[in-house]
Amino acid sequence: MKRRVFLGLGGAFVAASAIGGWALSSHGEQPLLLSARNDADGRHYAVGYRLDGSCVFATLVNERCHDVHAHPYLPLAVFVGRRPSRESYLIDTRDGSLLQVLATPDDRHFYGHGVFHASGDWFYTTENDTRDAGRGVLGIYRLEEQRLVRTGEHPTHGIGPHQLLWMPDGETLVIANGGIRTEADSRDMMNLDAMEPSLVLLHRDGTLISKEQLPERMNSVRHLAVAADGTVVSGQQYEGDPLDQAPLLAIKRPGQAFQPFPVSEAQRLTMNQYTASLAIHDELRLLAVTAPRGNKVLLWDLDSAELRQEIHLPDCAGVSATKEGFVVSAGQGRCRLLDCSSKRVVSTPLELPAGLWDNHLRLV
Repeated sequence: MKRRVFLGLGGAFVAASAIGGWALSSHGEQPLLLSARNDADGRHYAVGYRLDGSCVFATLVNERCHDVHAHPYLPLAVFVGRRPSRESYLIDTRDGSLLQVLATPDDRHFYGHGVFHASGDWFYTTENDTRDAGRGVLGIYRLEEQRLVRTGEHPTHGIGPHQLLWMPDGETLVIANGGIRTEADSRDMMNLDAMEPSLVLLHRDGTLISKEQLPERMNSVRHLAVAADGTVVSGQQYEGDPLDQAPLLAIKRPGQAFQPFPVSEAQRLTMNQYTASLAIHDELRLLAVTAPRGNKVLLWDLDSAELRQEIHLPDCAGVSATKEGFVVSAGQGRCRLLDCSSKRVVSTPLELPAGLWDNHLRLV
C-alpha cells in the first residue's frame, strides 16, 4: 500500500525514518514522552517532554484527552478525546502544532483510545453509536496528507469499547469491550444490572475472530497490554459491591482461554477494585499495572505471575516500558523511572512537571 507523504518533511527526516525512527535521529536514545495533562486552572493540554524534563510542546486543546498514539514513522500523534468527547487532536510532535481537530459524526463519540496501523495509512478508534447507546464501533480513518478522513466503521461486537491494541501479526486488533452502556453526552452508567464486558479479537477488515468473557458480569474490561509473543493482559474496573472478590487482572496466553491472572488477596485489596494503565516489558518479561485508587504501581513476572515489587505512588496514572524498566506518571506528585534491570527495583523521580497527568502515556 502506498504510504501518504506528510507535507513539509525534508529528505533528512525521510532518511532517518527509514533507519529506525525520527526520535532516535534527533535526540539519541532519549524518548519523547507523550501524554495528556491539565493545568491548575483545569485547562487541557497535549504535551511532549523529554525525560530530562525539557518541554518539546504543550498544546492547548478544547477537551480532555485520555490516550495518545504516535504514527509509526512520521512526527505525528493523535491525542484521543476522553469519553464522551467528540474531538481528538492530530499533533505535529516536533513542535506541537495542532494539525487537525478530528471530529466524530453527530451520532458517534470517542471512547479515549486509538491506534495507527503499521503502514501509517490507517487510524482506528473505539467509538459509541449514540443512536443505539453503548453499541461499540471501530471508527476507521485514512491519513491523507495532514488530515485523518473517516472512511467507515466495524462493530466491536460489544458494548462500551475502550482500549484497543494490535496483536503481533499487525493485522488483528484486541479490543476491551467495557460492557457499560452510556448515553450520547454522558458518563452515567445505564446498565450496571446487565453489563456485558468482553475481550474481542477482530481482524482489521471487521472479521470477528473470538469473543470471550469473564464470569463476573460487573467486571468491566478496560485496559490492555500485549506482549511480543501474543500474550494479552487486561485490567478491570469492578462496578459491583466493593467487598466482592473480582479478578482485576486477566490474561490470555497464546492458544489459551481468557482467564484471571493470579493475584493474591492482599494485592487485590490494594488495587481497590480498580486498575488503570498496563504495560509489558518484553525483554524483562515484566507486567506493570497502575492502581490509582490504591496509590500503587505493581510489577509482576509475566511468566510465573510472581509479584516483583509493589511501589507507593499517589494517584499513579500512565505507564510505559523503557530500556531500564518503566516510566510512570501521576495525578499527584512526581513522575518516576522504575529501573528493573537488577533484582531490586529502583524508583527515581524524573525532572518532569509534578501532578495533573492523565491516565496514559506513550514513549516514542
